[in-house]
Amino acid sequence: MNNKSYLIAAAVGLSLVLWMLSGLLIGSGSDSSAPSTPASAAATPMRVEVETHRAEQVERYIENQGDTQAQHDIQLRAETTGQVAEVLADEGDRVAVGDVVVRLALGDRQSRQAEAQARVAQAQADFDAAQRLQGEGYQSAIAVSEARAALASAQARLEAIEQEITDTRIRAPIDGVLESRPAEVGDYLSVGDAVARIMDSNPLIIVAHVAQQDIGQVRLGRQAQIALATGDSLEGQVRYISAAAERGSRTFRVEIAADNPNRLPAGVSATIRIPVEPVRGHFLSPAWLSLEDSGQVGVKGVDDENNVVFYPVNIVRTERDGVWVSGLPERLRVITVGQGFVREGEPVTPVNSEG
Repeated sequence: MNNKSYLIAAAVGLSLVLWMLSGLLIGSGSDSSAPSTPASAAATPMRVEVETHRAEQVERYIENQGDTQAQHDIQLRAETTGQVAEVLADEGDRVAVGDVVVRLALGDRQSRQAEAQARVAQAQADFDAAQRLQGEGYQSAIAVSEARAALASAQARLEAIEQEITDTRIRAPIDGVLESRPAEVGDYLSVGDAVARIMDSNPLIIVAHVAQQDIGQVRLGRQAQIALATGDSLEGQVRYISAAAERGSRTFRVEIAADNPNRLPAGVSATIRIPVEPVRGHFLSPAWLSLEDSGQVGVKGVDDENNVVFYPVNIVRTERDGVWVSGLPERLRVITVGQGFVREGEPVTPVNSEG
């Protein structure tokens, strides 16, 4: 019984081996001329749209925000005490150098002037007499010196009261517009009190702060374009460049003087554009720009072998419908559609989007 079981098991095993060998023999005997299927089909280059661009001369500008200031902004103050007797200019009036803006009451100044004049006359007579007597031998040199000192003192007092009288007429030191006049008739002014503010806004001064990486491109006398927040435009020249950066911002103060014949207001914000050396560049759509993993901005183009090339760019300036960039070849086939789906070095099938 046991021997019979062993014989049955051996027969089954032999049958399995023969069945497997028959499959291999059949496979090896099949038609060797039948085509074989490759493991992976060759990839077809992706189609992308391209445009051909040539470099152009690009004007460059340093653009900054700034504020406008008057050429002169003078605060008139009282130089003597007294009550305001008369005002001769109102806010908004134009004044010229020497015009009286406010007149103070004289008070007792005229009588003090008359007294000082009399003292000068007496001191002058005493000095003349002392000199004459000295010449005749009747007066000492010391007495003459004392008379001379008394005369000088009397003259100084007269000059002081005459200056006080002059100071009661408070005059405009510049041509300009009376911006404000806090002094009114009846007000009592002490020395140093505010009387009026006079501004001269021609030329108009535009003050901006230029970044340290750009200040080396700014030159004295260089023309600048100014766009005021009021909608007005002016042209001016750089008249001042700070010799040291401001401690916190590391920016440099730059002043531009612009002719202002229409007396545009000071104190408004402005955008200034200072031209610097031009460069060769391309005008591209912002949609064509790409950003590499490294953070570098650039564009993707196609070389003569139809391979993708990534070109880093520097943005020169932006406009409403595009951007000027530098750092590209003089002639460039830039990818306009499909640049987001291809990588540098990858072969592509370029299609001219212009045609």
